Amino acid sequence: MSTFALRLPESLHAHAKKLALRDQASLNQFITIAVAEKVSALDTETFFQERAARGSIEKFQDILSRVPDKAPLAGDER
Repeated sequence: MSTFALRLPESLHAHAKKLALRDQASLNQFITIAVAEKVSALDTETFFQERAARGSIEKFQDILSRVPDKAPLAGDER
């Protein structure tokens, strides 16, 4: 594990401390989790962008064209 000096504006520091207390976590834990959530969100965005780039509208339309034209089952109308 590594250490990192972090400079925060006083208002953000105070608010983060308050939220950490409410969450029953140390400020260090709170900030670690916040960074992990942000990293995860950015990685997820990248994953879906890469996945979408591999997609094909033509293949999608081909698959949809194979779906039978039938009324939905009871309860699946919406």
